[in-house]
Amino acid sequence: MKSLMRSVGLLWWGALTLLPAGTSAQAVPTAPVETTLPAAITRVLAAQRIDPRALSLWVGRTNRTEPLLAWRADTPVLSASLMKLLTSAAALERLGPTWQWTTTLVLERLPMAGVLDGSVYVVGGGDPRLTPERLMLVLQQLRQQMGVQQIRGDIVLDRSAFRVEARHPGDFDGEPGKPYNVQPDALLINQNSLMLTFTPVPALGVARVSMVPGLSGVELPATVPLASGPCGDWRGTLAADLGRADRLSFAGRFPAECGEKAWPVAHADPATYAARAIGSMWQLLGGQLQGRVRDGNLPAEVEARAGKDPALYSALPSPPLAEVLRDMNKHSNNTIARHVMLALAPQRPATVEAGREVARDVAVRQAGCAADEVVVDNGSGLSRQERLSASCLGRLLQWAWQRPWMPELIGSLPIAGVETTARRLTGATAQAHLKTGSLQNVSGIAGYIDQPDGTRTMLVAILNDHGSSSTDTRAVLDGVLRWSASLRTDTP
Repeated sequence: MKSLMRSVGLLWWGALTLLPAGTSAQAVPTAPVETTLPAAITRVLAAQRIDPRALSLWVGRTNRTEPLLAWRADTPVLSASLMKLLTSAAALERLGPTWQWTTTLVLERLPMAGVLDGSVYVVGGGDPRLTPERLMLVLQQLRQQMGVQQIRGDIVLDRSAFRVEARHPGDFDGEPGKPYNVQPDALLINQNSLMLTFTPVPALGVARVSMVPGLSGVELPATVPLASGPCGDWRGTLAADLGRADRLSFAGRFPAECGEKAWPVAHADPATYAARAIGSMWQLLGGQLQGRVRDGNLPAEVEARAGKDPALYSALPSPPLAEVLRDMNKHSNNTIARHVMLALAPQRPATVEAGREVARDVAVRQAGCAADEVVVDNGSGLSRQERLSASCLGRLLQWAWQRPWMPELIGSLPIAGVETTARRLTGATAQAHLKTGSLQNVSGIAGYIDQPDGTRTMLVAILNDHGSSSTDTRAVLDGVLRWSASLRTDTP
């Protein structure tokens, strides 16, 4: 059993002069910073048998400079996906909410009567939201706007916008088939993932199997046999073999009681995914290709010709950054976060090292974190190297509150008790926007809590090395959230 620190008394707060919502933090008189845990929080820690020393906690208000409470807040700890708050703030500050990635098509020469006597270059710009639907738009531009029906050369995929170290998707946790482990790619299509759908047809005793997007050269069984009994672990019941790049197979059965189910998986061979997806879609559109889909770089002379003739060039911009950040933060998407980090790099080809320096500069020089309070790795939090102190995250939230892009940041965070990763946090249902984070032995929440008078409380709570279940840690974080949301606004 873990040793527990003794409970301490309730916090005593000095008097605070309230200011109207939106008043600058500097106008509020400084009050003492409480460094003792309140009894309500020590009780919930004790109930879940979690040592208080596993908790880093920072609570503040948007209308005052100093925090209300700081407990073990200056020590950098593993922050998991709370790191995405820094990645988001750095991107909004340096790139702006309307910034976009661009995927471009370049023709080697003009087509004649629908025939291109040369190659097509698909130049990736790092768009993390290049979905099958948007890829179809790219290829429709090639057919309809650029007039290409037949390609006598190749479709060449240019990924040179990124220069990243090649890593196996399973390096972090041995789960290469999990979409959250997909590595960055300048021409990332559908995040290298597949959506497998199983639709029971009881009259035939089978479930139909479909895959989106279709991939050239990948075999998929049309059906799998149905099984009786409860739904349960339906993925395990299927006995899937997803480890081959050219074939997906299922040795088991699909429980009929499940109804229709969808299963997102990462493709076994990320290096060939884009070529397979583009080849399949070009064929689906009725396009002809005499060559092949392959990797390569856009030649300088072809790029120069396209710069002089708009008919040789077409661009597809991504959704605006603010919209992409909503996907990233509400669903805690690691792959998007890695791409945002690379977008921060000031030069091309982009490197993770250059992006992390920009993020670190924002944290230290603009948000006011101490240099030893922040360690940036890939910007997603899926790392055992990335660290932030609770105080650093708190100052980041304070600084972000004063920035013109503050509404975009808050709007990107899940609503507590309502949606996505924060739906089980009921301590302030529909009253808080919170980023959540979790790794093995790491759990945390950070964000803004709305108070009835229009002011905001800011909260950062991180548990490290707790050795407890997700249910226990969620109970602690929910208790901290409930206490923070209940603070009276007429006391500091």
